[in-house]
Amino acid sequence: MSTYLVPDQTTCHHCTAINGETQIPKEEEEEAYNKLHEKLDGILATMPKDKGWRSQNIFLYKGFWLSPGVLKGLLMIHDYFLPQPTDIFLAAFMKCGTTWLKALMFATANRNRYKFSDHPLNRTGPQSAFPFLDTHIYLEYPVTKFDHLPSPRLFATHFAHSLLPTSMTSPSSTSKFVYVCRDPKDALISKWHFMSKLRSKELTPISFNEAYDLFCNGVSEYGPFWDHVMGYWKASRESPEKILFLKYEDMKREPSMELKKLAAFMGMPFTAAEEEGGVVEEIVKLCSFENLSNLQVNKDGGGAQKFTAQVVVENQDFFRKGNVGDWENYLTEEMRKRIDSITKTKLKGSGLTLGLTRKT
Repeated sequence: MSTYLVPDQTTCHHCTAINGETQIPKEEEEEAYNKLHEKLDGILATMPKDKGWRSQNIFLYKGFWLSPGVLKGLLMIHDYFLPQPTDIFLAAFMKCGTTWLKALMFATANRNRYKFSDHPLNRTGPQSAFPFLDTHIYLEYPVTKFDHLPSPRLFATHFAHSLLPTSMTSPSSTSKFVYVCRDPKDALISKWHFMSKLRSKELTPISFNEAYDLFCNGVSEYGPFWDHVMGYWKASRESPEKILFLKYEDMKREPSMELKKLAAFMGMPFTAAEEEGGVVEEIVKLCSFENLSNLQVNKDGGGAQKFTAQVVVENQDFFRKGNVGDWENYLTEEMRKRIDSITKTKLKGSGLTLGLTRKT
């Protein structure tokens, strides 16, 4: 069962079946649902495929590699999801800071609802802070409704900007995106560790060297990494009022400053009284890797998140090191040069620099 926090309620929301007179008749629901699956099967039958990091295969759909379950979610978002003008979407490539940003955004948006001494983030993992749209969209049958969420609704996604419906991404839309990226070398290391834990025991493990080659060739869930980053970077340059582009490294270096930037973008700037009262520092402390990773709910057996019927992830698996520069413990100099060369080529002329220097 999928759960996520709903402000002003004492428990998490539990996804349940949709019934009621106001809903589409069951026969029509089933017909539409079956047609969507037929469409998915047709796409998978014709798309190029390669080795998945978690599942056996991933498929190249409109320039990005997706698993069948995630592609199903994308189709359902296009067919069913109705964005609201005040929606805020957290977007990121996998393992680039989603867990941290979820906590920060939830704590910022709800800072007047909860005491820091008894905050819901202390009792549930950050992944429960708000829905992961990519799969939550189909965790209820036939589709999850999010109408009960208070405004502004918060959602997370790993989808590339170009894959999302224009109702969400169009400059004329008033919904916002917060995008966080990081050094691709660190993203590679973190993603390999994470996906290795999720990979089916029935499949042969993916060695680091194999993961490295796949990553450099752009083949990984939601990849290529560089195309993913550039899509949001270009959109942020065209519509800075709609997309806030953040770097994980900047957040680690100056978390309070980046948090104030985030709050202002969300339309919830900190007041002078809040800053003087230490609210910014309290949120930074609450959402820090050190605090969250040491909570019982995020330790062994503390809790888990259901993403699909087959994918349940322990909370502890979302926390590894949270460091900048851990790639130095894994990459040879030749490996580093290859990734940095790809990064330099992909980002050339964009005005964006990313992970081209050693850690200091």
